[in-house]
Amino acid sequence: MQDGGRIIARREGAVGAIVIDNPARHNAISNAMWTAITQAALAFDANPAVRVITIQGAGRKAFASGADISRFEGERAEGPVTRGGGAFTTACATVHGVAKPTVAIIRGWCLGGGMALAISCDLRLANEEARFGIPAAKLSIGYPVEGLRRIVELVGLSTAKEIMFTARQYNAAEALRLGMVNHVLPDDTLDAFATDYVASIAGGAPLTQKGAKLALAELARDESRRNLAAAEAIIAQCATSSDHAEGTRAFLEKRKPEFTGR
Repeated sequence: MQDGGRIIARREGAVGAIVIDNPARHNAISNAMWTAITQAALAFDANPAVRVITIQGAGRKAFASGADISRFEGERAEGPVTRGGGAFTTACATVHGVAKPTVAIIRGWCLGGGMALAISCDLRLANEEARFGIPAAKLSIGYPVEGLRRIVELVGLSTAKEIMFTARQYNAAEALRLGMVNHVLPDDTLDAFATDYVASIAGGAPLTQKGAKLALAELARDESRRNLAAAEAIIAQCATSSDHAEGTRAFLEKRKPEFTGR
């Protein structure tokens, strides 16, 4: 890709790692990079060897500073990242919709489209230097409705309004207090914490996690729009699964279970 921006996707054991690699632009994301994020997330979701998907930025200064504004004019004809249906919206919807747990590991700037991508993940870990914000009101960008819904789910309606109306930035302590992130760590301990945190998720029972993720997503919808049948089917499947038998044996034998997702 131009200017060195790219998405690195690699499997590390049971972890599918997606890295936003454009440090010269604070990991700004072009349309081609948004498309690559979509492709990587779908590939990891389809890979039975992958139990959890992580997303992080290259280097130590930024998770992602958002869409690459320098390319807005050139990408307008492609289906701009600022409009519903564009590569940005598709990537965030894909990350939000995968069946497997997703974790954003955030250092430094997490702004605009970067913040949208982070809140599309199930869980977020951040260092103490992390900064969050959506500067759409400073650029006259119309923010996608689904993205706004995710912000409301995360922090509530009043704070969502403040984020969008003021376009201000929030430090890591504020983000933790408001529920934007799950944990904030000193930078020198973030990697070790993230490794253990992700490993604990990867070692869990996939059917339990899949059923819970589906059910929680439906419960977040308006009651009139909920469809819990798929989640209930997976939850019921847990009782007769080989993983349930393995979990019971492992508990009785005082050992770590080895789940297969079946």
